[in-house]
Amino acid sequence: MLVSPSLLSADFLHIGDAVRMLDAHADLIHLDLMDGVLVPNLSFGFSVSDAVCAAASIPVDAHLMTVHPWAWFPHLAKKGVRYISFHLEAAGGDALQHLRSLRALGVKAGLAIDPDVPVHKLFPYIGEADFFVVMSVYAGFGGQKFIPESLARIAALKAELRRRGDAALIEVDGGVSAANASSLREAGADILVAGSAVFGAPDPSAVIRALRAA
Repeated sequence: MLVSPSLLSADFLHIGDAVRMLDAHADLIHLDLMDGVLVPNLSFGFSVSDAVCAAASIPVDAHLMTVHPWAWFPHLAKKGVRYISFHLEAAGGDALQHLRSLRALGVKAGLAIDPDVPVHKLFPYIGEADFFVVMSVYAGFGGQKFIPESLARIAALKAELRRRGDAALIEVDGGVSAANASSLREAGADILVAGSAVFGAPDPSAVIRALRAA
């Protein structure tokens, strides 16, 4: 599995050190970009995302929790973000168009849903998305407890992808840890987003290795 640790859980006073550590040990660097409208929190803006992209050699994975995600696409792509996902709930019925816009910009296009959105709502976009983000907590805050029902949602999406012969990846975001990583892999997860489990550990690199090997 690929591991995409979330900078949302890093020490913001030492974010450069966190980026360097992830660049040496992780597969991707996850950036949660929030506008305080779609979710009740603010996180990083372009100044931080630009700096992370400039410093990192591994791909940056931007998760847009914003009401107008398409407005962010061109800048993020231009600055080097390689994976960009947005929420189906924020797409305003234009998710297909937005996925195609991302692909046209040369980035991996992702579609995310919160736990209260039925997973079958993603099925119409199979073949158009490079990856799907199944939130296993509600978007907006780090440190939440993993929702166990997420495993069945991941398995249902993976089964549909296999049925259609589609190679899109499944990214799981929220409450991910070494304790549930094996179950997530068995359910069909390909990318694990982990924040508190990584940055709250005495040895973050060891946790990354454990998640990857689960």
